[in-house]
Parts: sequence; structure tokens; C-alpha cells
Amino acid sequence: MTDADTEPGVAPEERAAEAEHAGARERTEPPAASERPPGERGGGAVAPADAADAARLVAFGLQPKLLPARDAEYAQLLRRHRDDPAFARLSDAVAAGLGLVVLEVSDRAGMAVTAGEDSVFAVRMGDYARRATADSADRFLHGLAHLAVAAMAFPRPQDLADDGYIGRVSVHGVDTFVRQVCRKLEERATERGENTDPASGAPQLEAAWRVYARRSATGATKDARRLAGSTTGIIGKAVAFLVDSGFLQRTSDDAGGTYRTTARYQLQVRDSSSSAALTELLSLGVVPVGDGRPSLLPPEDADAELAPDAGLPFFSQ
Repeated sequence: MTDADTEPGVAPEERAAEAEHAGARERTEPPAASERPPGERGGGAVAPADAADAARLVAFGLQPKLLPARDAEYAQLLRRHRDDPAFARLSDAVAAGLGLVVLEVSDRAGMAVTAGEDSVFAVRMGDYARRATADSADRFLHGLAHLAVAAMAFPRPQDLADDGYIGRVSVHGVDTFVRQVCRKLEERATERGENTDPASGAPQLEAAWRVYARRSATGATKDARRLAGSTTGIIGKAVAFLVDSGFLQRTSDDAGGTYRTTARYQLQVRDSSSSAALTELLSLGVVPVGDGRPSLLPPEDADAELAPDAGLPFFSQ
């Protein structure tokens, strides 16, 4: 017999009622979200702590240069996203509410997100180019520079599909690539007898190559410094933007600046690889491929308009 059973002044009926109420409270009060096993944390109302953690994970994803390996909290939230389906759904819903598309959630890429067209986080090419120049023709060249960097970084479908593939580009190499594309388009126009600017219904790149081909590679400064309006200046701004966005990492100053791709950039290009302009650019076959081992080689024919030390990432045959 316990002390409670012999407690003076407390009737057995009262003790039984108290025990029943205590058991009811235990049955109706669920454990905290962090105490519940994975897969059982999303059955009812969303706990504020869970919502805060989901928003925190999305916030980490919006810091493209931050790597999970360098932040313990980020890595822990990624593991929770992987192991807890309810938390994964909540995190994805938070991202969707902000107009973000989740491309991948992994240890290699973190929470890789891209902004939808209506998202407050979207950076439109028109806005990006207007900050760089007031010239409408230059705005188009800024878009072409981004297309060329993507095409050179991942010239083959298997490069985009291989998570372990790392692309390498240089400012001068991209300029050489685009000028070779311009020559191909000029040959195509000559074969068709097109001596004037193409009609509005012509493919997008055919409307741009003439502007790019006429533009100087480096500008007209005495010391050959890169001018902002030169083609290498435009490409330099494009790769600088991609570095700030966590898509490229600078590896050296060679060839106007040499860069390697990140997992996030691969996901971003993979997401946009079906665009008509990128498909058309790759279909020109300017970048030959072999077994996938890149090496920088000088162009076969000298061209005064090419930037010094320009080269393309040709592949060993």
C-alpha cells in the first residue's frame, strides 16, 4: 500500500478521478516535434519551431556561396530534410511560397534554389544588363555572354547529367568561342544569300552575331586594358556575377580569368538546358568533344580581333 492510498482526508473516488485526468492529459498532449521520430512530425498543425527551422533552411539556400560542410546548423537541417519527409514538405512549401523552385537538396549543393519569374528574388536579364549599360545592343550581348559561358561549361548532355563533372571556362576562351560562332553564322548567312540583317522571324542568335562580331575584344586603351563595353569586358561582368551568385569559382588570372563550375551552376544550367537559344548555340558544333578531358589550346587561325591568349576548351580525341 502506497502513501497516497493511506493519505488521510482523500477519498478513494477522488484519487481515482485524479489518476484518470492525468492519464488523459498524457494521451492528448503530443510530444514536441523534435522528440517525435522521423515521419511522424507532420500529422497535425505545424509547430512554430518546425516552421522556423524550415525557413532557416531556405535562408541558407539563399546564400549560394555557403557550403554545408562549413556550417554545422546548415548540415543538420539538410540531414533533417533528408530523413524527415514531413519537414522536407514543409521546407519545400516555404520555398514555394517565396517563389523559389527547389532544384536539389544534397550535401554537395546544399538547398539549391532558383527564383521563379514572379519571385521577389528573381534577377531578370533586362535588369542585370540595365545596371551594366544603357545601350540596348549591349544588353543583348550581356545575355549572349551568359549563354556562351553555360554552353562552354557544359557542352554535352552527359556533362550536365554527371554530378561529378566540373566545367572550366576562361574570359578569353568564351570570347573566342562566341567569335567562332559568329563566323559560322556568317557562313550560314552567306550560303543563304543574306547580306542584310535577318528578318524578325530568324533564330535568336542570327540577330546577335553581327553586333558581337563588330565589337572590339578588349577596347582601345593603350595598355590593352579591358573596357566595360568590349566583348571581354561584357564577359568579365558575366562571370563576376556568376561568382557572386555561387555558380563559378575563380581559379587563376590566366586567359583573362579562369573559372570552375559549382554544383549549383550545373543544376541551374540543367534546369534551363531546354531553352531555344542555348540549344541553338550548342547545335552549331563549334566546341568539339572527345573523351571529356579538357585542355586549353590556341585557335588554329590567328585573328586580330581575338583577345590575347584566347583558347577554347577542346577535348582530346
